[in-house]
Amino acid sequence: MSRFFVWLGGIVMLLILGVMAGGWWLLSADVLEPPELPGERVAGVLEVDGLARHWQAYIPESRTPAAPLLILLHGSRGDGREMQVASFYSFDVLAERQGLITVYPDGVEKHWNDCRASASYAANTRNIDDVGFLRALIAEMVVEFDVDPRQVFVAGLSNGGHMAYRMALEAPDAVAGVAAFAANLPVESNRDCSASGVPLPVLVVNGTEDPVNPYEGGLVELFGDSSRGEVISARETAAYWAGLAGYRSDGQQSDWADRDAQDGTRVSTMMWRGPGRPPVALVTVVDGGHTMPDPVFRLPRILGTTSHEFDSAELTWQFFSEGNLQPPSP
Repeated sequence: MSRFFVWLGGIVMLLILGVMAGGWWLLSADVLEPPELPGERVAGVLEVDGLARHWQAYIPESRTPAAPLLILLHGSRGDGREMQVASFYSFDVLAERQGLITVYPDGVEKHWNDCRASASYAANTRNIDDVGFLRALIAEMVVEFDVDPRQVFVAGLSNGGHMAYRMALEAPDAVAGVAAFAANLPVESNRDCSASGVPLPVLVVNGTEDPVNPYEGGLVELFGDSSRGEVISARETAAYWAGLAGYRSDGQQSDWADRDAQDGTRVSTMMWRGPGRPPVALVTVVDGGHTMPDPVFRLPRILGTTSHEFDSAELTWQFFSEGNLQPPSP
């Protein structure tokens, strides 16, 4: 009998070790420290509608008067600091290289009040005016850091990507373009934003194996929470913005060369460009997950594969500054 219990205890221990190893494999990520850059990291608080709204920014040493501003919006259950990590600090490196300012605001209780009417987080149920907050933040940046109000751009991940869509729909006068990672527009029945009908440059970047935001459309589910409701597909999302800009046909398709054969992903793009019209682009990360691609680093595998095919910051700024997308150099 004693041998049986020894045997049973060994089996249980192996199972526990297997679960621990599996959990580590799914949840582990590359550990990053803020890069040593010559600029200044600053933080501030704005009072909007009686709420103290926090933000942090990177002010590059290379900035010039009337610098562009790039607002980076975090995903669900995150904050500005976590958006820096989720994007591998690549936007701060970009800021120093290009002379633009990056700012990372915090949502209310770690969420943004985006266009999804059914979402159960407090930012939505309390109907927080995040459009008003971002307008106030832009005004603050213009006064304090001499930002050019005509060169204000917004990029976001997941919930932050949905908030970027809201800015494009409701405040196109305040932003010169938006980029959304791992986010599709909600279906019409779950959309509570007021669309201005004004076109803007819009970049959509989605992975086909995203476990949270389904590339082909459907129910968004984050660790068992399905209150966010359904979204349309990535292609329909891009086609919406292209149609708003006056394009009446499919964009130009391009399959990029596989830059990293070991990461298990590849990239396909759809680009809409035309005289007198804002550009629209869909970047499809084939077999990519709920992450922002980076040439080196990765997020936890539970979010799906982090593609190493391009640098998200460089791609975003290329789209905003040039209105086009080109494959990165090998």
